Amino acid sequence: MENIKGIIFDYGGTLDSRGVHWSEVIWQGYCHSGLDGFITKAQFREAYVHAERELARVRHILPGDNFLDLMRKKVAIEAEALHQSVPATATVLDAATAERIAQYCYQAARQCIDEARPVLETLAERLPMMLVSNFYGNVGSVLHDMGIRHLFKGVIESAVVGVRKPNPTLFRLGVDALELPAEQVLVVGDSLRKDIEPAERLGCQVLWLKGKGWTDDEDAQTHPHTITSIGQVLAALCIKQ
Repeated sequence: MENIKGIIFDYGGTLDSRGVHWSEVIWQGYCHSGLDGFITKAQFREAYVHAERELARVRHILPGDNFLDLMRKKVAIEAEALHQSVPATATVLDAATAERIAQYCYQAARQCIDEARPVLETLAERLPMMLVSNFYGNVGSVLHDMGIRHLFKGVIESAVVGVRKPNPTLFRLGVDALELPAEQVLVVGDSLRKDIEPAERLGCQVLWLKGKGWTDDEDAQTHPHTITSIGQVLAALCIKQ
């Protein structure tokens, strides 16, 4: 990384899950609650996709919702879909179980943020940072609840500006907010298609935080600037914590 003067971070899947696709984290929550004995991962993934489409279509998530609020609503929509497709889940995936899954996911996210916080604090002391995210309109509340909103100069959120990644316009807004040329901006994200490739098209430098993705094809892809932990951003910039 050369001549970096500012950083853009993705949020979901990058700072809150170590690069692991959130479907994997939620599935772990289902397994932790014993539901893998009643539904297959493929059935869960169908419910996950249904919930994502529902959340995009209807404004279930409110600006003041924190991540636990979000997960409660997301799991409730998934549960409703599973009750219809797998009727046997009606008794085992009840309100109490849904709450356990939501709490599991919330605590998993908090743990990841707690790991990332010292890195973000070190970076924020040296460089201005923006957060650019495909999110539901409440990422500001999520960041405040996680205690890291103050580390970012600003937030560009898809639900607010009306543009979603991989449209590079979202990153262009972040670059413009940093008031830097694109080549002096480092973009860190967990999605090769949605974060890394559009940022590179703008001329930004990139680091791909690679964890378990949505598909096997995605997992098989490679990139010369790949990291496996958020702490490696410091090493890439030759910054000591």
